[in-house]
Amino acid sequence: MSTLYDIINVPHPSLKAVANPIDSVTNDIRKQMDTMLATMYDAPGIGLAANQVDILNRVLVMDLAGTDEKKNPICMANPEIIYESEEMSVMEEGCLSIPHQAAEVERPAIVRVKYLDYNGNPAELEAEGLLSHCVQHEIDHLNGTLFIDYLSSLKRNMILKKVEKLKKQNLI
Repeated sequence: MSTLYDIINVPHPSLKAVANPIDSVTNDIRKQMDTMLATMYDAPGIGLAANQVDILNRVLVMDLAGTDEKKNPICMANPEIIYESEEMSVMEEGCLSIPHQAAEVERPAIVRVKYLDYNGNPAELEAEGLLSHCVQHEIDHLNGTLFIDYLSSLKRNMILKKVEKLKKQNLI
């Protein structure tokens, strides 16, 4: 078992930074993907972007399999949305970097993403439902955007205050 990364929380500056593209998927990048997956499973979560572990490269991992299902990890380097449906979808989203908080977020219902896979091969994924929300949420991280940025300033500030309170109580 590889060691785990520490997941950073708001208001850490890396969460608002734009991650840099990688040149190619090297052994170091694959090791990063493996460690990110282990960190995500341990959290537990369904997605994790490099910014959330204080690495500013364009790498994300996801796995929507339930706890009793076979793991089905998706690793993406340099993901880029190449299609968004006009139809919208609203789902409740949470974030490992904004612990114990969730809110409804509206996003395109279907997206197509091109990326480099775990082996560095060009790949495309068409996503809808939870997978669509998850991949958009993680790509947002790579662009320095958090799900709370889609909320009203009142809701966003309430969530940030709750996270600060949890930190002060040493609950996160």
